[in-house]
Amino acid sequence: MTNLVRYREAEKDSFRARHGIGLTYLPFVVQVICDAIKQFPWLNSTWTDDGVLLKHYLNLGIAVSIPDGLIVPVLKDADQLGFTDLVRTLNDLVQRARGKQLKPGDVQGGTFTLNNTGATGSVASQPIINQPQAAILTTESIVKRPVVIGDAIAVRDIMNMCLSFDHRIVDGMMAGQFLGYVKKRLEDWTPGSIRL
Repeated sequence: MTNLVRYREAEKDSFRARHGIGLTYLPFVVQVICDAIKQFPWLNSTWTDDGVLLKHYLNLGIAVSIPDGLIVPVLKDADQLGFTDLVRTLNDLVQRARGKQLKPGDVQGGTFTLNNTGATGSVASQPIINQPQAAILTTESIVKRPVVIGDAIAVRDIMNMCLSFDHRIVDGMMAGQFLGYVKKRLEDWTPGSIRL
């Protein structure tokens, strides 16, 4: 996450000045997940008595902690939003969730869920699928750790991820490929990666 951490640190104040909203890591991760699901559409599906039902839209559930628990508002058509609209929409959903101002439609129709236990300081957790969805991804805290780069040891910003998935739909190979895609996109992140 080193490139993304550096970019966010350099841009967060000017982003807030331009748009009036804080710049978190969440919209960057959401864009990468949307792209990953386009590559691995089985993770955006549901098991039915008649077999797998692939969803041709991406309604991303975003787990939000609130004082008395957790709620998962749904970011409708997440893959259709440009970056600034994504930041605004996420901020609106999170603020309304924490202010207990969500409407029933705001928490319905999710096709994939993103959980961010990293906001609480967690570095390893295991999410439970939000049925009838096929999968849920959790991102953990970004922490500095020593890593081997070439023949040297360097300190880099690292984030663990965990994916839980319905084995009736997705096997371990596909889940691993999905995670590998997300990992590579986050590691190779550049400012040109943003869909405006």
